[in-house]
Amino acid sequence: MKSNNKIISSVRLFRTAPHPCSYKVREQAATVFVDPDLVIDKSLNSRLSELGYRRSGAHLYRPDCDFCHACISCRIPVDEFRPTRSQRRVMKRNKLLTVREETDLTYEPAYDLYRRYIDTRHDDGDMYPASLEQYEAFIKTKTVDTRFYLFYEEEELVAVSVVDVLEQGLSAVYTFFDPARQHQSLGRYAILWQVEKCRELGLPYLFLGYWIKNCAKMQYKSDFRPLQMLIEGRWILVK
Repeated sequence: MKSNNKIISSVRLFRTAPHPCSYKVREQAATVFVDPDLVIDKSLNSRLSELGYRRSGAHLYRPDCDFCHACISCRIPVDEFRPTRSQRRVMKRNKLLTVREETDLTYEPAYDLYRRYIDTRHDDGDMYPASLEQYEAFIKTKTVDTRFYLFYEEEELVAVSVVDVLEQGLSAVYTFFDPARQHQSLGRYAILWQVEKCRELGLPYLFLGYWIKNCAKMQYKSDFRPLQMLIEGRWILVK
């Protein structure tokens, strides 16, 4: 961790003014961003991920709230993870899906899928309504080491996962899927698939971003056990 802190000391950081929190009602949030002029390469992304930073479009950031520390970075230690009975059912339910890996997201039906996902599943959030400009900035903007995994049922696109390849794992940046297929649990399946992709690549961790206790939209992350959480600068195993 010390070498990662040295990197931070040489990187310019910018802090936003307080703004309404996206997750906690009546709470104010603040965010620290890495210098936007820096190129997000694998080395920088990997080391900052160890320190709890997250990529969103062209930016690396972390929460930096004055009075709240609810956002906790979490990751799955791949070698220790074993799917539950429920998760095995999800895998079985989606066993006929095929996955294509792309380095750019140029497939036109992907935007329609994204729009339907945001406008159906997140119509109470600050990403609603979905727009092409938002999609270009948040989803299609990538690093050299970003991969787009497209999930198909026969020839129909049903889910897309945006994933950054790190030195020590994969970072699950974002997944969107067909909101009409709730019975398939496509979001959970995408995580299970990425765990197996980590194993295939010999990478020890799948980074899931932030988890907030009692936040319904993030509760699914705690279903993947064991889970490591970054607490006071140390990755703690939660079984």
